Amino acid sequence: MAVTLLLLVGSALVIYFSCELFVNAVEWLGHRLSVTQTATGTILAAFGTALPESVVTLVAVAFGDNPAQKDIGVGAALGGPLALSTLAYGVVGLILLGSRNPLVKKKTAVDADCVRLSHDQGWFMAIFLCSLLAGLLDFPGKAWLGFAFLGGYALYVWKELKTDGELHDCDGLEPLRFRPRDEQPSLFWAALQSGVALVVVFAASRIFVAQLDVIGPALGLPPQLAALLLSPVATEMPETLNAVIWVQQGKERLALANISGSMMIQATVPTAFGLFFTPWRFEGALILAASVTLLATAWLFLLFRRGKVGGAQLARSSLIYAVFAGALIFKAVPA
Repeated sequence: MAVTLLLLVGSALVIYFSCELFVNAVEWLGHRLSVTQTATGTILAAFGTALPESVVTLVAVAFGDNPAQKDIGVGAALGGPLALSTLAYGVVGLILLGSRNPLVKKKTAVDADCVRLSHDQGWFMAIFLCSLLAGLLDFPGKAWLGFAFLGGYALYVWKELKTDGELHDCDGLEPLRFRPRDEQPSLFWAALQSGVALVVVFAASRIFVAQLDVIGPALGLPPQLAALLLSPVATEMPETLNAVIWVQQGKERLALANISGSMMIQATVPTAFGLFFTPWRFEGALILAASVTLLATAWLFLLFRRGKVGGAQLARSSLIYAVFAGALIFKAVPA
């Protein structure tokens, strides 16, 4: 167990420093591609950090040797949006409240396009509700519905790229770590640094998840429960740490856009894989997880719709996850 804890802490530190490398690169990538700040977070950063989780879900549901492994893949697919809509936003709120950056501390509300974020939450709710209904019902041709979810994400990407917004100003960007003396690093170097950072994040995340796989049984948690509670916390760590880094730099727009975009990927791509390769049938804990995700998203939708959101309000999102985890553990673990 001592080795497990050492690997857990060590891999978490590697993920954090790799995320610093990634956020530095992805901003230059957005600048070079003339992509708006919001789209940099919702598309470029979100796609990079959510891709590994989607691949893990694909491997579990498509190549799992038994129904239990496929169930774990489905649990991870639902756990991702749950962790993002509660813990990730909650962490952003806590960082805003406890930041030592004077530019962040004096803010009474997050510097972000709240109307656009509200629309994103509404878009997510509509898609995720379809995912939940598909998990409750059996009907002919259900697997083909996966293509509709992939199409939904493609439409979201098209909408984000077409929406007007503020472009990246290179004067406000930190030097690219791979080319610190280059005032205008090329697209190649920005893409290379992004790719290297993601490879390290992916490898470290697998080590982190492996340690949770050991800790879960040690705590007496069943496999599917561990997939719902522990694995998403680990697999969504890159998105959360990206947000932490950006918030500390006073860039809440990028932080919240990254989480919002990751939620859209998690609601569509893993769901499509689940529909293609499993019966995609929900019971018990899965229904509860999906329902709590919709509840948390509805809370965020109403919060952002007001147009002014503070750190304390975002921090309350984590309470939803705490109540869910407590209820699930209390029900699953015998006295």
